[in-house]
Amino acid sequence: MSELRTLVILGAGGDLTQRLLLPGMATCLAAGTPARGLAVVGVGQGEDPDFPDVVRGAFGRVLDADRMDLPAVRRTLHSTRWVTADASSPEDLGELLEDVEGPVGLYFALPPSVTVAACEALRELHVRDRLPTDVVLVLEKPFGTDLDSARELNALLAGFVPAERVLRVDHFLGQPGVLGFVGLRFANRILEPLWNRDHIERIEIVFDETLGLEGRAGFYDANGAARDMIQSHLLQVMALVMMDPPTRFDGVEIPANTAHVLRATRLWPESAGNPGGLPTVVRGRYTAGEVGGRSLPSYVQEEGVDPGRGTETFAQVVVEVDSWRWSGVPVVLRSGKAIGSPRQEITVVFRRPPHRYEQFPSADPMPTDVVRVGFEDERIALELNAGGPFDSRGMTRTVLSAELPEPGLTAYGSVLRWVFEGERAFTVRGDGAEEGWRILAEIVDAYASGSAPLQDYEAGSPGPV
Repeated sequence: MSELRTLVILGAGGDLTQRLLLPGMATCLAAGTPARGLAVVGVGQGEDPDFPDVVRGAFGRVLDADRMDLPAVRRTLHSTRWVTADASSPEDLGELLEDVEGPVGLYFALPPSVTVAACEALRELHVRDRLPTDVVLVLEKPFGTDLDSARELNALLAGFVPAERVLRVDHFLGQPGVLGFVGLRFANRILEPLWNRDHIERIEIVFDETLGLEGRAGFYDANGAARDMIQSHLLQVMALVMMDPPTRFDGVEIPANTAHVLRATRLWPESAGNPGGLPTVVRGRYTAGEVGGRSLPSYVQEEGVDPGRGTETFAQVVVEVDSWRWSGVPVVLRSGKAIGSPRQEITVVFRRPPHRYEQFPSADPMPTDVVRVGFEDERIALELNAGGPFDSRGMTRTVLSAELPEPGLTAYGSVLRWVFEGERAFTVRGDGAEEGWRILAEIVDAYASGSAPLQDYEAGSPGPV
């Protein structure tokens, strides 16, 4: 796939574009990809929001004056423009694609229903032989709204565009810690031989936030924590952490291996009991409180919230990847809003040594070895036991910790670099997106059954009990 010359952002007037996409693009250009810059076309149904100034402002939030003056950045800023068009109109999209220099990437910064309508319009262009053969579709999660809609969208795309020109992206796969975890596993011989059910007791993938709703009621209240975070992001991170070693890091093996993990994933079976005393599904909703010195109202009092929906702001589930490598290992996925002292990390807890020495007096079992990798700060920590009965200090808990250098790219910067370079390794395969919705359906069934009642938790607390 040739390097893109134009990026068309459908839905460019939305929050995603200004808050995440454009700053990510700035870090990408400053890092030299693409080296000559590219044309950026913002598309929306409204009038021009002075898009070049919007882009310049977003770039200026992450680049200093010297990097703003880099040739690639200047060329991109110079070529930025706005087009008022209906993304669901074949005529509007046809005129747009005829007026841009290819190869072109279409980035769908749109709600799922509008994404479907836009894809139907592109299919109509294909039927009319007006769809460029080098167009690349970049689909932002959520991919569909449930299992059936994801299947229908996959079938729609397969009908008019080759699979290699469809990129289903998830910016959590571009998080520095997630990419660092890949190197930790596959560029060393220390961990990978232990990466299985025989040596690992459990895995936790947690992304808690101090933030509350932050004015996003229109999106969040219709989705909630499980749909917004677990289905859309944490399951994909889990699949990358737990996949079998690939023979190549490319757009065939990585998406295939992660899809295989998701296919084997199910809610922790009741017959296996509660791992570590944790219930399989927990959900909660924050009440008024204080987080980081800032007062938050109760979620149900936030503007735009419908209390009758029962939307959860905290979700924790325990799943099992029922495969030869992982069967019997509980995986905890958790995300919550308005959490005090939040964790944002991947944690791997190893099993205890198989023999206990009587010379190691302890009322409690010996602590387990733990590997922790932070999502954004990319802090890597290894917790180990040292010392013992022959050491005057006794048993000592040692933490070996290091912080890797700043990555230079934001998570969206990594995603856009892959888009610009045609790199598909860290994209989501169609069936992988479908499996995420299948797993979410199991979580929603647990909500409906009453086995996971909606619990209140105070903003600033650790979350529901």
